[in-house]
Amino acid sequence: MLQATVSLVVVVAIFAFAIPRIADYSAVWATILELTPIELWSLVGATAFNLVTYWLVNTAALPGLTLGRSGILTTTTTSVANTLPAGGAVAVGLTYTILRSWGFGGQEIALYVGVTGIWNVFLKLGLPIVALALLAFGGGTNAALVVAALVGLVVLAVAVGAFSLMLWKKQLARRIGDALGRAVSFLRRPLRRPPLQGWGEQAVAFRKRTILLVARRWLQLTLATVLSHLALWFVLLLALRHVGVAEQEVSTLHVLAVFAFGRLIGALPITPGGLGVIELGYIGGLVAAGGPRAQVVAAVLLFRVLTYGIQIPLGGFTYLLWRRRTPRAAPEREPARDPARDPAVR
Repeated sequence: MLQATVSLVVVVAIFAFAIPRIADYSAVWATILELTPIELWSLVGATAFNLVTYWLVNTAALPGLTLGRSGILTTTTTSVANTLPAGGAVAVGLTYTILRSWGFGGQEIALYVGVTGIWNVFLKLGLPIVALALLAFGGGTNAALVVAALVGLVVLAVAVGAFSLMLWKKQLARRIGDALGRAVSFLRRPLRRPPLQGWGEQAVAFRKRTILLVARRWLQLTLATVLSHLALWFVLLLALRHVGVAEQEVSTLHVLAVFAFGRLIGALPITPGGLGVIELGYIGGLVAAGGPRAQVVAAVLLFRVLTYGIQIPLGGFTYLLWRRRTPRAAPEREPARDPARDPAVR
């Protein structure tokens, strides 16, 4: 209830007070009305393509998941994450429920959630660094971007290092798992919850399954994850160009940099789906880069309606589709053959 109240206050403050100080909503709406049918449909097409790229990430990380079911899973859980306080955590629980109803086992689901989460975090941390390097090569960087990128580089190095150590040796994986278990147990102590046990052995098992999956699908998973982020960025870029923000005002590389840092801001669990916070971050960054205020606000709001707002009713539809087409208790599917026993994979 506290988080819902804080989220509501933040969203109202941003949309009712902060954004109108940047551009009047009447001018923003007039800019959107000037879009031609071709421009609108091209944005819809780019948005649809972006949605499909997320489905490809799921099929790469979870062998046996079809593209159609991946669409139902992604759209339904994204809708929950975009509407509820702490929606990301609730979406993980719903992910388990949906995948178990299709016969996937708990270990398969845990590996899928873990690997897709790790790949997304790595890309969110790495994209600002890439964007900064491209801007520096073109002579368009500044001190604020450099500091933010350096912070992201340090966090990325620590995350990659911990992940690599966990995969390197079984003993290190056990130590990391035990350390995480002690940290979570410490946080549970004020709630009078018992300490967690066995996280070291679970980390060892997770390490083995991760190595097998990554060895087979690292390229497919990486390409699909990169494509999903770039497809989302392209929708923002297309919206800016359609409302009249020219390359000379805000360059393509500047849009990429603002998008990359906006993705980092969106990772903060302040509001569901980063509502309000992401919009303000994008608008502030693009206006600072030289974009005209009314056009920038129009493009960002249009972008968020297409990539955030539209997924909420779509998620409701796919949820009903899942409930109608899935039996109450599906038998657990036969697990895939262990690739470690295949001499070719060895």
